Amino acid sequence: MAAVGFEDVAKVYPDGTRAVNDLDLEIGDGEFMVLVGPSGCGKTTALRMLAGLEEISEGVLRIGDRVVNHVPARDRDIAMVFQSYALYPHLSVYENIAFGLKVKKVPKDEIERRVEEAARVLDLTPFLKRKPRALSGGQRQRVAMGRAIVRQPQAFLMDEPLSNLDAKLRVQMRAEIARLQHDLGVTTVYVTHDQIEAMTMGDRVAVMRKGELQQVAEPQELYDRPLNLFVGGFIGSPAMNMIEATLGGSDGSIFAKAGPHSISLDDETVASHPALRSFIGQTVILGIRPEDLEDATLAPDTPADRRLKGTVRLRESLGSEVMVHLQIDAKPALTEDVKELAQDTDAVAVQGLDETALHTTMVGRFGARSRVREGDEVEVAVDTRTLHFFDPETGLGIYDQPRQQTKEVA
Repeated sequence: MAAVGFEDVAKVYPDGTRAVNDLDLEIGDGEFMVLVGPSGCGKTTALRMLAGLEEISEGVLRIGDRVVNHVPARDRDIAMVFQSYALYPHLSVYENIAFGLKVKKVPKDEIERRVEEAARVLDLTPFLKRKPRALSGGQRQRVAMGRAIVRQPQAFLMDEPLSNLDAKLRVQMRAEIARLQHDLGVTTVYVTHDQIEAMTMGDRVAVMRKGELQQVAEPQELYDRPLNLFVGGFIGSPAMNMIEATLGGSDGSIFAKAGPHSISLDDETVASHPALRSFIGQTVILGIRPEDLEDATLAPDTPADRRLKGTVRLRESLGSEVMVHLQIDAKPALTEDVKELAQDTDAVAVQGLDETALHTTMVGRFGARSRVREGDEVEVAVDTRTLHFFDPETGLGIYDQPRQQTKEVA
């Protein structure tokens, strides 16, 4: 096992394209780090540089105490699991798992011991004599995992290994990979565009966009305190609702006014976002996650100044909950950052809207007992303890710092 360090690492192609720019990232010994972001954000390029499959243009890349910028891939002591299983169809499961060890001329009894141990861990023992064509997709992926495990590398590198599996099998396999990594304790760098995989598997998650690291933190911190608009809009499904609001203050209290709606902020919210006071009288972007909106009939104790009114445009019953699309009389947030977020992730619908729009569609995750129907005028309770606020000028979250923030991210 070994720690992995990217120090101002960049990848610049001959045409000048910077696929990765000034990447600074420390991955601890035994840590499960997930790189996540939309297509083209640079996450796979970063992984390929670590694997030795792409040359590094700038910076220093370390595995353990060794600088590996110019070390060939075969000598980096890493094992990679790809999106495609890359199994040899004419070899048995045993032979596929053992292949890398035979190339390295590991003694036969040691190969047998490692393969049998990997097969036991991955529940592949009954299939060792089968060919890949006789296996299911999940079993083939486990064979690919077994081939990596037996090498006993310093680090596992995984490039979207579950993307070819169906939804049910993907859920099962991500739990298996997380368990396996925990049991083995091997440093793992895992690339995915699926934020649910990222949030459920990683010890920490690094969010990338356009070749740059946006934020790296534990999954819950990314969700609770996104550093900027991109992270706030990318993390969470359905995506965070974002509207324009003006902050006001009266007798020490703060409220957010969005169109005809005025939402009073509770003391807990103000205490956790002290920099909000420097924005009183200013426009901010108010972020509300769908799970923080509820049918007001199911939350009758919610005060009137913590409710929104809207018209139900679509109702999607999921059994355990109801997704409700509401038209609210409030201006959508349409900063350049929000528009770019929409293009990057398709998570925010901005097509057809412009700066003169006076209403927006929000998504609420209502309880299963909600009886709202399409066309209904409804009241929606807002959990103000979990609201998010962003500076429209810098795109940064408003937390502890006064307004003199820069747009740089840590």
